[in-house]
Amino acid sequence: MGLEGEKGALLVPSSAAENPIALVSERIKEWESGFRSWLARQPTPVEAAVVTAVGAAQGAAIGALMGSLASEASSAIPTPPPQAAAALNPQAMASFKQAQALTGGPLVQARNFAVMTGANAGISCIMKRIRGVEDVQSSMVAAFGSGALFSLVSGMGTPNPAVNAITSGVAFAVFQGGFFMLGQKFSQPQNDDIYYSRTRELLRNLGLQNYEKNFKKGLLTDRTLPLLTDSALRDVKIPPGPRLLILDHIHRDPELMKKR
Repeated sequence: MGLEGEKGALLVPSSAAENPIALVSERIKEWESGFRSWLARQPTPVEAAVVTAVGAAQGAAIGALMGSLASEASSAIPTPPPQAAAALNPQAMASFKQAQALTGGPLVQARNFAVMTGANAGISCIMKRIRGVEDVQSSMVAAFGSGALFSLVSGMGTPNPAVNAITSGVAFAVFQGGFFMLGQKFSQPQNDDIYYSRTRELLRNLGLQNYEKNFKKGLLTDRTLPLLTDSALRDVKIPPGPRLLILDHIHRDPELMKKR
């Protein structure tokens, strides 16, 4: 009986003993990694369009939720009648427009946030492709574009939409740049990871972060990135497809190519 019980236990699939939530999470990670790997091989317009659409969808969901929560606050902000509006000065009307833009209903906020997050994601993608790096300058350019478009679409601000779009873009850029720099300043990488920060960023952009351990086992640090060859990547047991993506990314990175 004991032997039969042991045989029965051996016949149970190993996946049945695993946590189904962990399995689903692992499958999602594999799908995301494959999607990012596919996206990195596409031309810049295709990648930018896909990233913009995904960012816009996420922003629309967030905006709709915020609009639902702020519906009561929106109803508490009265809209002046036409006679009273004509008597108000432009600055007062601008204040009303700003309040209404920030506390609109679910559809209004879904539209506003879709434009803002979609533009930010798309511009960031294009800047990363052009400059080969994701830094504070790229982040500020993306924030400026998203802030300007958010101002134009939401209709908030002064009677001069162009001036207000530029002002909002500058404000978004300054905030995003400061937030980016603070994040870099207070991030505390482990001592053994400071030599792999650029490598980690490269692999993350390609959706190949699972191979970071291969780089560490082979002592392929950030200093060796410009020197990488197919044989070196093969020695650390990285498959052919990821090897091609890594080498292509390095060859298209002007900063790394200068160090060769």
